[in-house]
Amino acid sequence: MIQKICVAGAGTMGSGIALTAAQFNYITILFDTNAAGIEKAKISIKENLDFLVSKQKITTQQHSDIFSRITFTTNIEECIADVIIEAIIENIEIKKTLYLTLASINKPTTILASNTSSLSITAIQKDIPNPQRVAGMHFFNPAHIMKLVEVVAGEYSTDETIENLVSLCKTMQKQAVICKDAPGFIVNRVARHYYLQTMDYVMANNANIADVDALMENAGFKMGPFKLMDLIGMDINLAVSQSLYEAFDNNPRFEPATLQKQKVAQGKLGKKTGEGFYTYPKKTVI
Repeated sequence: MIQKICVAGAGTMGSGIALTAAQFNYITILFDTNAAGIEKAKISIKENLDFLVSKQKITTQQHSDIFSRITFTTNIEECIADVIIEAIIENIEIKKTLYLTLASINKPTTILASNTSSLSITAIQKDIPNPQRVAGMHFFNPAHIMKLVEVVAGEYSTDETIENLVSLCKTMQKQAVICKDAPGFIVNRVARHYYLQTMDYVMANNANIADVDALMENAGFKMGPFKLMDLIGMDINLAVSQSLYEAFDNNPRFEPATLQKQKVAQGKLGKKTGEGFYTYPKKTVI
């Protein structure tokens, strides 16, 4: 029975996942090696809870109860849980190093789930003790609002592991979609050209960014590609494109866009830095 969840990585995604777990009564640990990142996560989670109170989605007592269920730590030795959801940088070697440490201090039955958006779960599983308990659990940003979660089965993932993660998603009122390990899984594989083609179109001076977003939203998309990239984070979106490009042997269809590379090089990563394709004069709580 899953009672305690640890989230490794206190960035935007990790904070959102931790908030989700705490909202649904799980004892939650939010870990990061960066103390400043932990403090930023505390502020972000409090602001999101304040927002829910202001919208009368939760009471002030629920605000207090939810926040009290989260333990914030920079000590990896405290990362003992029934399920650990990793939400760190998209670097497979760094992820593997983290998993090896987590596996060494947890029970063999602890599920190790990765929030990776594009890296191979099978590749992550290799060299990890009891690889059958490793799988993907890919949330979407903002994690405490978006309902979809891709549950990814690697080569060694057992049916029991996948079933437990699907059950966890349901408990957290998420819509789980099971998929096999493949580059980009489902969403990022299908959506990649939503970003790449529109950036190519703008770079060819066929239209401007605001017009493309308006057109796509009028066509039925909830958010235009440029607004969405700003929300996701330019660096994260670029990393996914680069991962797919390499996974498909540098197929030109997946080649990262120069426009996005320029934004990342300039530090214009979207909402989290205050500027991306658009400017954001003040932080927006979501």
